[in-house]
Amino acid sequence: QVQLVESGGGLVQAGGSLRLSCVASGRIFSIYNMAWFRQAPGKERDFVAAINWRGSSTDYADSVKGRFTISRDNGQNTVYLQMNNLRPDDTAVYFCAAKRIGTDEFGSWGQGTQVTVSS
Repeated sequence: QVQLVESGGGLVQAGGSLRLSCVASGRIFSIYNMAWFRQAPGKERDFVAAINWRGSSTDYADSVKGRFTISRDNGQNTVYLQMNNLRPDDTAVYFCAAKRIGTDEFGSWGQGTQVTVSS
């Protein structure tokens, strides 16, 4: 499995922006499809965005389309989540996850980074 470490969370006012980063180590990063999930207090963990191993295909939850952008740099073993026009309901712990090509489940997870959006 690959080890994942997120960073970039923090406190921001509504309408502001943050960029989350997730650095991978331990295996060849480029053979993993990557995703971001989030979990708000008292709620289940929800899908936010995903990107394939080459960076040629992305997918987003409807709630973040047009505001969030997922990208990756395989040379830096890093996946990013650019979050613009943040809203209070984006407040959550954001997790990075990795799924090896050819498998069905995300087998590696980071520890999460807190994002808090004030109104």
